[in-house]
Amino acid sequence: MEALKLGYSPCPNDTFIFYALVHGEVPSPLPVEAVLEDVETLNRFALEGRLPLTKLSYAAYGRVRDRYVALRSGGALGRGVGPLLVAKRPLRRLEGVRVAIPGRNTTAFLLLSLYAEGFHPVEVRYDQIMPLVARGEVEAGLIIHESRFTYPQYGLVKLLDLGEWWEGETGLPLPLGAILARRDLGEDLIRALDEAVRRSLEYALAHPEKTFPYLKAHAQELAEEVIWAHVRTYVNAFSLDVGEEGEKAVETLFALAEAKGLMPPSSWPLFR
Repeated sequence: MEALKLGYSPCPNDTFIFYALVHGEVPSPLPVEAVLEDVETLNRFALEGRLPLTKLSYAAYGRVRDRYVALRSGGALGRGVGPLLVAKRPLRRLEGVRVAIPGRNTTAFLLLSLYAEGFHPVEVRYDQIMPLVARGEVEAGLIIHESRFTYPQYGLVKLLDLGEWWEGETGLPLPLGAILARRDLGEDLIRALDEAVRRSLEYALAHPEKTFPYLKAHAQELAEEVIWAHVRTYVNAFSLDVGEEGEKAVETLFALAEAKGLMPPSSWPLFR
């Protein structure tokens, strides 16, 4: 039986969630082959429809709703999970400022675009942002993933927590990324894959020690305390099931983005 390609990032929350599924520890309707790439690469893959099952930024999902549908399990959504804007020194305003971003299809960039105008985005891979800011090659950086725990080590200061801004504006948890299935897989297989992802996360929560070698092998930051801090931050009840509040958060993000012309409108259902 041909393996189904599953794309996700090497970040600890994703490797934690998918460890059991890709290592055959839980039932799956099809064998799964992991494709590990940074989130912006996965976003670009989805714009091409390349992977049948993939982690994706919600910002990118807004552009492929006709081709993909979000699973209820496996996503990154919550409180205290927002991207951070950092710099070497405080800045009075962002207008005209060069900001290193982890990709134009990321939710981080969408949030910053909702928050401010007039800055100059400089696209680099997410793990190169802090060194770029520290060297003074850009004035500010928009950081995601493990970087939120390590930016002080680069002599950087926090200018803005976009998660705090979002929660203050909406009162809702922040949607960052989801697991998407290509709609042409069919409703029955998509439902079975959703269940397999949920079981994989449940296995990881019950046996976290078994996942750690896999997490460490792929993590950007190798310190054990940073890896587990990352998992605790980004893996939560919304990862097991997005729930009504999570759905409302995604709908709100898309509505705000559509209103500012940052995302095309769509009538396709968001979740399977």
